[in-house]
Amino acid sequence: MAHLERLGLTTLEVTPDPVQLATEGALWGSVQAHEFLCDAVILSDDAGQFNIGQHALYWVHAERLVHKLDTFTDLHRAAQTRVRSQIWDFYADLKAYQLKPGNRRARTLRARFDRVFLRRTGFATLDRLLARLHANKAELLMVLERPEIPLHTNGSENDIRCQVTRRKVSAGPRSEIGRDCRDACLSLVKTCDNLGIAVWDYLGSRLKVAGHAIIAPLDHYVRAAPSGLSGRYPESRGALPIGSTGLGNPRPACPRFCPSYDGAR
Repeated sequence: MAHLERLGLTTLEVTPDPVQLATEGALWGSVQAHEFLCDAVILSDDAGQFNIGQHALYWVHAERLVHKLDTFTDLHRAAQTRVRSQIWDFYADLKAYQLKPGNRRARTLRARFDRVFLRRTGFATLDRLLARLHANKAELLMVLERPEIPLHTNGSENDIRCQVTRRKVSAGPRSEIGRDCRDACLSLVKTCDNLGIAVWDYLGSRLKVAGHAIIAPLDHYVRAAPSGLSGRYPESRGALPIGSTGLGNPRPACPRFCPSYDGAR
């Protein structure tokens, strides 16, 4: 931060925040310099700030652009419906490819991608959009080289949706401390949910509420969960310390900790 102050960046009141940009750039530069995440693929909706490293685009966003086009004639609507159907059929075949990848199938899918996105429909706006999507061929078809990556970011979007809802209701936090508290609480709730752990059980264990289930720190379960936090992992429940009452047991009554807890069960 002292270096940024000497450069005069900390006093600039412009958008985007130059301190944030410099910090993010330094972090990514450090990741690259230390050769971390060498095989990682960044999956995004084509937002420019995520176009780093090995980059892939997710298909739901690509189809959404076609879906949101305004149509004014029967010809336009028919062309839009036909292209959307072809995109979803192609998407289904990509999902099948992930289960059984192969060089021959990859070549077939690449040729089929060209047929779908290089066609002329007679709807000029749709044709321009298809050409723009075709320009992203390498990123949309990254899954052919890396079948293990997801085709969408629905899991990540679901994780952050509650934060967006909260922001809409309250118009955001009123202080930096409030923002940090909100982010910490939402992160805790979502991590517990993905691990299949009730957040009240976790907090009760941390606060040593009498008679509460014993739950280890969350990092214990995160490390044991296969392929990161992409769903619920009942098997992580078997990783409790000896003497634990177990996560599968009914949640104990705890009016001293949360008066509304029992009524919400």
